[in-house]
Amino acid sequence: MLYTTHPSPLGDLLIAGPEPGTLASVTVPGQKGGATIGADWRRDDAAFTAATRQLDAYFAGELKEFAIPLAPRGSEFRIRIWAALDRVAYGSTVTYGQLAALAGLSPRAVRAVGGAVGANPLTVIRPCHRVIGADGSLTGYAGGLPRKRHLLTLEGVLPAGG
Repeated sequence: MLYTTHPSPLGDLLIAGPEPGTLASVTVPGQKGGATIGADWRRDDAAFTAATRQLDAYFAGELKEFAIPLAPRGSEFRIRIWAALDRVAYGSTVTYGQLAALAGLSPRAVRAVGGAVGANPLTVIRPCHRVIGADGSLTGYAGGLPRKRHLLTLEGVLPAGG
């Protein structure tokens, strides 16, 4: 696995992938269940230049959709939920129940959907921060609610300073 670190408003991101340009993981410091550098990982700062440019543009408010090859690992169910996450547009939010429906699942699957969202290995890139509670509250972000609030404010979902 190749990796690099990259500064962001959320802290230094750990970016990793099986080959140059392909992402398997983007993790913020202290993220629950986040990736950690393995003994067999090799640092290659040039391998993820396109990804770091796109992340910088996103954090500058200049990019709304990432165009990076992804190679996350997960169960068939998680991959199905992550594909539904990819369809949640910049500047919008969905509830866990709405995400279940987007994935073609019953609203009763919300707990399992929440587990898949929480296991998202590509924070920021795959927009798990756009999933909110049924009552509109900010819930369940592996990187912490202050970071979720920051991302939703950046995207114009929440007012600045709110």
